[in-house]
Amino acid sequence: MFDWLMWFTHMENSKPLALVLFFGVFCGILIYVYTGKQRGQRLESYKYIPLDDDEPPAADAAPDGNRSPSRKVTDHE
Repeated sequence: MFDWLMWFTHMENSKPLALVLFFGVFCGILIYVYTGKQRGQRLESYKYIPLDDDEPPAADAAPDGNRSPSRKVTDHE
């Protein structure tokens, strides 16, 4: 009944099956990443995230209105 399981436990049988499985997953990932214009535009927009210089939210301000000393210093200050 479980002869197929014993067949799979032999390395000469399981290695080619694992190779085909992983190659199929790899091709699926490539197709997912490189197809779809909207997905490509969205992924391209992510490359600018580290360069965004948004102001910190008002919750970071001290009660007297001054910002905390850990804020980012810009060039014009």
